[in-house]
Amino acid sequence: MQTVFTPEQLKDPAIERSNQILRTCVHCGFCTATCPTYQVLGDELDSPRGRIYLIKDMLENNRVPDARTVKHIDRCLSCLSCMTTCPSGVHYMHLVDHAREYIEQNYKRPFSDRALRWVLAKVLPYPSRFRVALLGAKIGRPFRRLLPDPRLRAMLEMAPKQVPPVSRNDDPQQFASTAPRRMRVALMTGCAQKALNTDINDVTIRLLRRLGCDVVVAKGAGCCGALTHHMGQTESSHGFAAANIKAWTAELNGDGLDAIVINTSGCGTTVKDYGHMFRNDALAGDAAKVSALAMDVSELLAKLEIPEGAPQGMTVAYHAACSLQHGQKIKTHPKDLLKRAGFTVVEPADSHLCCGSAGTYNLMQPEISGQLKARKVKTLEARNPDVIAAGNIGCMMQIGSGTQVPVVHTVELLDWATGGPKPRSLNS
Repeated sequence: MQTVFTPEQLKDPAIERSNQILRTCVHCGFCTATCPTYQVLGDELDSPRGRIYLIKDMLENNRVPDARTVKHIDRCLSCLSCMTTCPSGVHYMHLVDHAREYIEQNYKRPFSDRALRWVLAKVLPYPSRFRVALLGAKIGRPFRRLLPDPRLRAMLEMAPKQVPPVSRNDDPQQFASTAPRRMRVALMTGCAQKALNTDINDVTIRLLRRLGCDVVVAKGAGCCGALTHHMGQTESSHGFAAANIKAWTAELNGDGLDAIVINTSGCGTTVKDYGHMFRNDALAGDAAKVSALAMDVSELLAKLEIPEGAPQGMTVAYHAACSLQHGQKIKTHPKDLLKRAGFTVVEPADSHLCCGSAGTYNLMQPEISGQLKARKVKTLEARNPDVIAAGNIGCMMQIGSGTQVPVVHTVELLDWATGGPKPRSLNS
């Protein structure tokens, strides 16, 4: 794609990067075939190629974003399926992230949109605040049909019926291996997951210790920054990310780290991109080291080689989170691990398509998200599974709200198959 940015514009590192990305696009349109929003809406401007044209025009002309451009960019899930499909290697993620930052700086949204985004940014990354909000949502759920804004109704409908108890394993501390020590790892306990499902971190710690890992929860680490990053709120997202970089660097320079383990794939995609996010910052060196150490829990478990299990007599429908299969290019590890543990693994049709969760997308674009959820649930249930497994809390909440089939994290099944307790959701 030909671009006409001026030399003055190209002095901005963000513009320079977007220019590189735009120039790799050859207009082939392969991305439209795997774009979830294009599949649902059928509008060229709701495909990666269409959005690329809008972003190019907006950035080249230093144009104040108009409502039409903002609408189509807001509809992007950032599922990154287009990056898997693209034969030219267009790094769409960095381009759309820049576009969102540009919109946040140059476009004044309607008051209701600004208010909703402010609430989400001030609540979701903070587990204590999120817990209070979940309790409020539980009280307000019976009255959700009275709310005029579908986004507010979606917030109430997505809230779990029961708020899980607080886990003290999330506090900064170190857990010694219960087997011969093989490595020392930091576990990212995250933010929303600590309020929505406390079992996942507990299970991860227990499983890693059993496999020979000392596990540390670093003091000062918290939200990865993805929730605000995808809303274009760079100052906020970089603040969260910088805190993590400093916390993990302190551990790295202290007793050392062999890996930074992440069990929420949306967070993993963001942490692995810290090196890019801070490339022009004083933290550039430490950020690059952190990104290099970051691993999805399935990557680490594949290295540790969990024991081979006896047949479990249970069919698991594996849902591949977009942030894992497209963002991190991890496609086989979770399935191979489940098979090794003795489970029969099946996949839904069109497994490359998003479930519609996408961070806060299901709260800000509930209609499109609902259609994608219905499609995903239908294809999963068509495989007649006993349980659905995923590696991302957002996907688990999204799919779980649309099916009666139990939905668990992959590590819950692996822990159970290797000596841990039965996942709580299977007991209920």
